[in-house]
Amino acid sequence: MENSKDQYLSFVVDADGVATLTIDQTKESTNLFSEAFILRYMEVVQQALNDATVKGVIVTSGKPIFMAGADLRALLKDMPDKKEFLDSMLEMHKGMREIETSGKPFVAAINGTALGGGLELCLACHYRIALNSTQIKLGFPEIKVGLFPGGGGTIKAPYLMGIQNALMYLLQGIEARPQKALKDGLIDAVAETQDEMMAAAKDYILNTPNPIQPWDNKKHRIPGGGVWTPGGMQTLMGASGNVGKLTHGNYPAAQKIVKVIHDGLQIPIDRALEIEARHFTHVANTKEAKNMIRTGFFGIQDAAKGKSRPKDQPKYEIQKLGILGAGMMGAGIAYVSAKVGMDVVLKDVSLEGAEKGKSYSIALLDKAISRGRSTAEKKAALLDKITPTDDPNAVKGSDLIIEAVFENVALKDRVTKETEAVLEADKIYGSNTSSIPITLLAKSSQRPENFIGIHFFSPVDKMPLVEIIVGEKTSERAIAAAVDYTVAIKKVPIVVNDSRGFFTSRCFGTFVSEGMFLLEEGVPAPMIERVAIKKGMPVGPLAVHDEVSLTLSVHVFESDPSEKRDFEKRTYRIVKDLVENHQRTGKRDGAGFYDYPKGGQKKLWSGLKTIFSPDVNAVSEDIVSKRLMHRQALESYRCLDEGVLRSTTDGDIGSIMGWGFPIFTGGALSYIDYVGMDHFIADCDAFNKQYGGHWEIPQSLRDLAKNNKSIHDFGK
Repeated sequence: MENSKDQYLSFVVDADGVATLTIDQTKESTNLFSEAFILRYMEVVQQALNDATVKGVIVTSGKPIFMAGADLRALLKDMPDKKEFLDSMLEMHKGMREIETSGKPFVAAINGTALGGGLELCLACHYRIALNSTQIKLGFPEIKVGLFPGGGGTIKAPYLMGIQNALMYLLQGIEARPQKALKDGLIDAVAETQDEMMAAAKDYILNTPNPIQPWDNKKHRIPGGGVWTPGGMQTLMGASGNVGKLTHGNYPAAQKIVKVIHDGLQIPIDRALEIEARHFTHVANTKEAKNMIRTGFFGIQDAAKGKSRPKDQPKYEIQKLGILGAGMMGAGIAYVSAKVGMDVVLKDVSLEGAEKGKSYSIALLDKAISRGRSTAEKKAALLDKITPTDDPNAVKGSDLIIEAVFENVALKDRVTKETEAVLEADKIYGSNTSSIPITLLAKSSQRPENFIGIHFFSPVDKMPLVEIIVGEKTSERAIAAAVDYTVAIKKVPIVVNDSRGFFTSRCFGTFVSEGMFLLEEGVPAPMIERVAIKKGMPVGPLAVHDEVSLTLSVHVFESDPSEKRDFEKRTYRIVKDLVENHQRTGKRDGAGFYDYPKGGQKKLWSGLKTIFSPDVNAVSEDIVSKRLMHRQALESYRCLDEGVLRSTTDGDIGSIMGWGFPIFTGGALSYIDYVGMDHFIADCDAFNKQYGGHWEIPQSLRDLAKNNKSIHDFGK
């Protein structure tokens, strides 16, 4: 067989008859598991199998990443012919099986991260050896985009790892380092260098004349036992119950993983692969998968790269960062900024307060060291980047200021003026506010064009979203600077226009308020909380209000001078009564909608029954779920309609990453398409008549429905 090279791969045979097939997709930034690639791969493989001079094949990569996984662009499109899609998958399986049963050894020399389809390509090889690098990840992350491995991974993984371990990898989307993958049985060996790896791969080929896969070996026993062993039965029963409990049927892929393993391990591998392919074809065509791919993968990936920044602005470099306020937010911002190498001045009203803010980083680093994720040297280097101070002049020379003081207009006014006095005229000033309009705060600035909102979420070290708010006079340069900073600290930015509550706080608030309205109308608190979780919210509206603090809700309402709408007044009345007349202030004080006994599990406060007179028949579960979910989506659409949101994608990303709107819907705006625009409008119209004007539908949404448009067609 002649050596060859094209846009997908190269194929070279050495003097010993050992071939090296190097995947290098020259028209892509990374290697992708696509239909076009697989066709070419199988064509070359067939030639190698038919050539008696080729003793075996080493499969490796010409890029730093072995293979990132499937080309999700193809799966995002509608599937016009499911049979044609299934046939192509079965043909792929047939090609993989020819490799496995050929008697000619194939070795995967994994020199970079191999995920999803890339790892499945490796599983079709008889031997898998990876470089022992902490930069390399191996796993099946498909569940994170609403899918499961359809290239053999779901059914083959249990043969290698056992049912329990395989379920953990598949259901959790675990991406393991080579040493863990070796321990778990996913790969066969690790090598310290590229040369060592290639030598070991060649040695395997020359010394393994008749390789056989575990699933073809009648003597092989599944680690931990097969389906009908006590351990296997117990594991699958437990997994089925846990999947149902945790997903509530909202994630079809999770249910299919358990079914494929249960059914597939009881029959010959070829039949099992057909079952896997059929279930994958179904899941790939679900709206849940397409939503998760569109928003959860492409949308977030683009945002994380800074897609929302003005294109004509030069990159804004940040060497020194000044942070005003060393509380939880300021301390968290200091940590994530120092972590990427920025010099941080952490300023508070007292040196003691600033030092306390720095200690937050110390605690995080000590925890990382205890878990083997950092070192004493790295800790020292990061802490050296944070300078605590009580001197306003210390922030002089900063490229960016982030004000993170208490939500009080007068206080923010004072620190803005104090800081601008020492800040160079062309530098950017950002306010980390969650609700106060940026245009109002910018009145304190002598340079409102450089003034912008940079809204972080708590805890900053864990929460990935940053909401960037554009005031009336904010310049494109300031927007670019804020986006560049957010990307630099490895967060995901969305850019929104100014408004009271902006996007995230405003829309998240509707979830909380609707939960309280339902409570006031007699719906039992446990029902409200359970239905919210069942529909995919991380916690119920009452629990999350406790987390935020009922006292803070009262403060925000009373400190905001703008005119209040009727539903806001109703919300305030309920919360104020709980705070002032019942001393229920929130989780921090151990008493909110829930009680928080020390050392015990939180439980709903029994006093709610006395105050709100619950009636299990007050409202049906269906109505409860629609009011909780529709309300968030409607307010999100209003933000789009009013121009607060600049795109539907930013709204979807912000809702998922900002307050935990369920990702299988695609986000709070895509949710309208998910439930059906006509159904959504009809429900809201009915609620408008029964529950008040906060359910009124904007005319633009009716126009979209009338023209049979998607929510993503807004403005087009």
